Amino acid sequence: MSFTELTKLAENEKYSTYELFFGPNHPGMHGNFSYVLNVIGSTIISARPSAGLLHRGFEKLMEQKLWFQNMSLIPRICVVDPDPNEVVYCNAIERLAGIETPKKVKYLRTLTLEMSRTTSFLMGMGALSAMTGLYSTMYRMMDDRDKILDFFEWLTGARVYHIYNIPGGVRRDLPNGWVEKFREVITYLKGNIPEWDKLLFQNPVVQKRLSGIGTITTEHAVNVGLVGPNLRATGYLADVRLDDPYEAYPELELNIPVTEGGDALARAIQIRKEYAMTLDLIEQILDKFPYSETKIRVDLGNPLKFKVPAGDTYAKVESSKGEYGYYVVSDGGLKPYRVSVRGPSLPAGLYLSQEQLPGLLIDDVAIWMASLAVCPPDFDR
Repeated sequence: MSFTELTKLAENEKYSTYELFFGPNHPGMHGNFSYVLNVIGSTIISARPSAGLLHRGFEKLMEQKLWFQNMSLIPRICVVDPDPNEVVYCNAIERLAGIETPKKVKYLRTLTLEMSRTTSFLMGMGALSAMTGLYSTMYRMMDDRDKILDFFEWLTGARVYHIYNIPGGVRRDLPNGWVEKFREVITYLKGNIPEWDKLLFQNPVVQKRLSGIGTITTEHAVNVGLVGPNLRATGYLADVRLDDPYEAYPELELNIPVTEGGDALARAIQIRKEYAMTLDLIEQILDKFPYSETKIRVDLGNPLKFKVPAGDTYAKVESSKGEYGYYVVSDGGLKPYRVSVRGPSLPAGLYLSQEQLPGLLIDDVAIWMASLAVCPPDFDR
């Protein structure tokens, strides 16, 4: 029976519809969020995002804290990929204050951004594995992710919320022996990619389950504001690192892939390509790193008295999910006057969910979310 026929039956009350809350405690929900689904049998008739369960008022809290104090708050906006928040906020402050960071800072920030991208990709691919029943694959990928977190802990003192970047620079330099050990781990991670191909991307069950789910054209993706790997999976090349380079990216060779198709399978393959590219990019950063330089921050005086000149700016970086932007307004005081965060999951999590979930089955919802890397904190802050 077709989706149209089911809808007509529901309208005529020949079949009963019921409401299903997908989240906030559903294992397939990516965060404390919920979709209210109207369902006939196992087929979704309509979907409504239910916001407010996760809202923590990040942007309003930032107006109450000093410029430097916000560094401990903002990584929590996106748990799986926190470092873009640090870098983009610092970039906005530095642009308003006319601060030029040392070359070594640019490389350190770029390195941590790509490390964070790697951990996010591993969690995303692992989530997609779990949603298709491949829990062993997810456990293996999470083990690889932990290896990167070990090096984050060695470098920053923290595994998840690193609070490594500060306005004008970073908190510390690379520890002795860090680079040599990290190169070994990157080689190990690259060696595992053929295993991921066999377990996940070449798996006929996965290919059948993902094919045709959440298909979107390039034109529609651009119109609704889809960014990052989701946009590149429609065959369109757009990447902030390439289009508006920042930090050390102008000095790096970026071979950013694209994938045709625009469905969940294309998005999964796109992430697989970008994961391999990120590992190559990390090796390139380590090869070009300015080890001989010693300066890792600009002296901005007492952080409790630091002021940013009046003005406003929009800074953006390319996170693992796409363009991550901060609009920052300063009135010349000790605190931000206004901060607005533009997370990359906003179009998919809110708009596309109402467009694409109807017609899918209940067990497709988690796959749809994982394929689009929907991160509720991006839009329910």
